[in-house]
Amino acid sequence: MKFVYGPVPSRRLGISLGISPIPKKTCNYSCIYCQLGRTDHMTNKRRMFYPVKEIVKEFEMTLKANIKFDAVTIVGEGEPTLYLGLGELIDEIKKRTDKPVAVITNGALFYDKKLRSELYCADIVLPTLDAYDADTFKRINRPHGSIDFKMVSSGLKLFSEEYQGQLWIELMLIDGINDDDSSLKKYSETLGELKYARLYINTPVRPPAEPYVKAVEREKMDHAVDVLGGISIDLLQSQGFHSEIENDYEAIISIIKRHPMNQFEIEGFLSSRDCKNIDAILCDLKKDSKVISLNYKGYDTYRLK
Repeated sequence: MKFVYGPVPSRRLGISLGISPIPKKTCNYSCIYCQLGRTDHMTNKRRMFYPVKEIVKEFEMTLKANIKFDAVTIVGEGEPTLYLGLGELIDEIKKRTDKPVAVITNGALFYDKKLRSELYCADIVLPTLDAYDADTFKRINRPHGSIDFKMVSSGLKLFSEEYQGQLWIELMLIDGINDDDSSLKKYSETLGELKYARLYINTPVRPPAEPYVKAVEREKMDHAVDVLGGISIDLLQSQGFHSEIENDYEAIISIIKRHPMNQFEIEGFLSSRDCKNIDAILCDLKKDSKVISLNYKGYDTYRLK
């Protein structure tokens, strides 16, 4: 397979079937924390790198294999919105599956009206928000020369106002660079101008592009979560959801009291506990008068009233 990979466990999307529509390390950023290393092919021009039909053909082959997955994620080994056929690709995927289609992006091209319209058909869009001003933008993201901070920030704001799907923002904190109280205050102000469903706060957990990039300490991450009201991704990855409560159902209730969980997070949590009646527990959650179940195109999230 050239374009389709996985399925792989995803910290946010359950079991994710990945689709990469661009060549390796092709991007309009060269982020200092990138797990792929420095960008090899820096460009801000959208191109039809591969025919949509070739990608869809691989996706159809995967479907015939009856492989279990929870979501289709267009992510790429670089920046997927550089793919000129993105809108058509999303449409073709959605014709062939009822699973949520997600796009993980750096959000750099949201200033492009055409690109924004292509993304409207996606069920979930997950852009990164690493910078709060021009200096941090250049220092952390090291963008293509044709991109400036105002273009990116205004594009993200516009998209957040227009998009009707699930907008999940990811913010990357780096030790000694953007994790101080002054930075957190500026992030909070920036987030206050956006409309989004979730905020995930991350820190580098894999070897970054630059050796000086370090993960923030747990105490600082917890503080950032308190200030910004987000969810710590690195905690989900390194430890996952955990509860000392022996009863599986009560364990779920204890978690969603403080942190909403989607159906895939619940399934993963219960699987890690060797639960044998996952479907029954999900059914009971839907019936529980204390629990709110929010459904969006087959994608359920649970929280306490």
